[in-house]
Amino acid sequence: MKTLKTLIACFCLLFLLGCEDDSDPSTITVERYVELLKQGKYDADQLPEFSSSDIPALLTYRNEIQVIKDFPVNTLSSSLTSECTLGMYVLWTIESIRARAINSKYLFHTYPSQNPVVENKVDFEWIEQSDAVLATVAQSYFDWWESNKNKDFDKFKEIDPLSNTEYRWH
Repeated sequence: MKTLKTLIACFCLLFLLGCEDDSDPSTITVERYVELLKQGKYDADQLPEFSSSDIPALLTYRNEIQVIKDFPVNTLSSSLTSECTLGMYVLWTIESIRARAINSKYLFHTYPSQNPVVENKVDFEWIEQSDAVLATVAQSYFDWWESNKNKDFDKFKEIDPLSNTEYRWH
């Protein structure tokens, strides 16, 4: 009986130690990140530590219009965004990669701006985060990547994907 209890205890210990936390921002995959965002279960307090090599995988989700509500936000913002589309959040994640690479003055931890929304870059006015706005931002990031993907990231990381639009990150 004692052997059975020991065996069960060892099995439970191995099971618990074998469980891997696949939501750790330093080791998470793009696919797992998106899955957790869709489920409202990405509970890290930072954006993942993705690199430029993750941008193509992230771009595949750029047009996703599913509204997500549970995601990490920049706590320095005075107007916390409570929901956004998955596509906009993924594009903000790509901007985080770029912002970290250029050591952006707007960078706070891994957040590239205050919120995963865009605003009018001329007067900084709030704009409705419509599907058309998402489509414009998504196309801008896609074009930026496609025009430069065969170059070393250091050669084009300073190019703002939104430079030819009326938008900037809030």
